Amino acid sequence: MQLLFRSFLAANQIPTNFFSTQPYFFLFLAVYYTRMDTTRIFKYFPELSEQQKAQFNQLKDLYLDWNSKINVISRKDMDHFYEHHVLHCLAIAKYMELLPGMKIMDLGTGGGFPGIPLAIMFPQTEFYLIDGTGKKITVVNAVKEAIGLQNVVAEHKRAEEVKEKFDFITGRAVMTLPEIVNLAGNKLRIRGDIEAGGILYLKGGDLTAEFNALSKYWKHKKVAVSKWFREEYFEEKYVVHLY
Repeated sequence: MQLLFRSFLAANQIPTNFFSTQPYFFLFLAVYYTRMDTTRIFKYFPELSEQQKAQFNQLKDLYLDWNSKINVISRKDMDHFYEHHVLHCLAIAKYMELLPGMKIMDLGTGGGFPGIPLAIMFPQTEFYLIDGTGKKITVVNAVKEAIGLQNVVAEHKRAEEVKEKFDFITGRAVMTLPEIVNLAGNKLRIRGDIEAGGILYLKGGDLTAEFNALSKYWKHKKVAVSKWFREEYFEEKYVVHLY
């Protein structure tokens, strides 16, 4: 750690006396741990552009600020923000490439998950983020503006009010699989084609009962997030594709 700190001082032309530069050391720690969080993302997604990296790097500070005003993420969970929220959402990107021109609805987006990370990952894809709580959409719109996302529209709206059709619908663990099918299944442009559309949902635990409760007209695929990400947190977490 001291070697990294000395490199940080040298790169920023800061005097190398450790004790007289303690404020710089704390600055270094803040920068180091933020980058350590995002470095994990950059390792799994080496193709990211500099703009995408900059957008990911901004997220934690933005959510820390907004979380102090509006509780959109568990405050204890903010210590694991990039792993539990950003990287977890990006499992969908590992499973399925969301192509330019596709329209995606993120249902029950909360503070913008998985919609915001996916919108950064796929800048040529259109994302429509909705939530029934207006305060959360305020946060989403503020984050969107701050990082310069041009491919996101976020509205305070319930699924029943949406009339459009989408290629994919995303979400994570806010309702059971039968519930999301009943609520949003009729918002899909295409059914029955695993490559062309469906519901992409992040869920954990034993899903047997939920799969058994689905209508026979719905096909499903379940892929373990640990297939792509090795962190212990992702054990027994899945990307579920309903189509």
